[in-house]
Amino acid sequence: AVNCAAIPRDLVESEMFGHERGAFTGATERRMGRFELADGGTLFLDEIGDLSLEAQSKLLRTLESGELQRVGGQQTLRVNVRVIAATNHRLDQAVSQGSFREDLLFRLNIFPIHLPPLRERLEDLPLLVSHLSERVRPRRPAEFSTEALAAMAEYRWPGNIRELANFVERVAILRRDSIGAAEVRALLPPALHRPAASTPGTEGSLNDALIDYERGLIAAALTRAGNSIAAAARLLKTDRANLHRRMRRLGMLGTEDSGRRTES
Repeated sequence: AVNCAAIPRDLVESEMFGHERGAFTGATERRMGRFELADGGTLFLDEIGDLSLEAQSKLLRTLESGELQRVGGQQTLRVNVRVIAATNHRLDQAVSQGSFREDLLFRLNIFPIHLPPLRERLEDLPLLVSHLSERVRPRRPAEFSTEALAAMAEYRWPGNIRELANFVERVAILRRDSIGAAEVRALLPPALHRPAASTPGTEGSLNDALIDYERGLIAAALTRAGNSIAAAARLLKTDRANLHRRMRRLGMLGTEDSGRRTES
């Protein structure tokens, strides 16, 4: 994995492709670059949108030909590397602004994967919170109640997963037992809570907001109940048949596992 934004501009070529001894001041020995180290495997280029145009040009050549030369070297080396690239920039806009090469974008954009912000996939919140809690305190993870998760779903999470991870760690430091909605709201900045969808001037509709809220509550209950619909229904103070219908309507119950989960 390479954080492209953290590499000094004049060291990008050496970092990616390596260098020979004496290639520049401080190059006291031969060094393999990241492409050589990843030969036969996968290279993850994080924040690729921050690479300079010169570095982009050299990267494009290696991606197209599978060949590279170390800095200060004359030997052409062949590598077989799968490249995964990530960025928080809009590369199509960067191309129009002249800060990113269009041909490199075409070469990278073979199989694009769009990862929406956390506020647009709140159904993932219960599983993410559970995972992060276990990572912070493996032996005794903090337990977030259904109401706590619902309160967290009201927040906009501008920092996405990093902010969520920091919040879960903060809660684990302050609380040793279960966490409720009051504790969550006390620790989150109130100015960044999600406005009601029916408020004039906000995006979305009341129906969309209610659907998101309902999906988040059900997902949180299922997580606490170990994916048992019957147990989740008891937590939500409803019957199993009603919860089953709601999950099907919300697209939370696939046909292939509906029978198994209904009987649990």
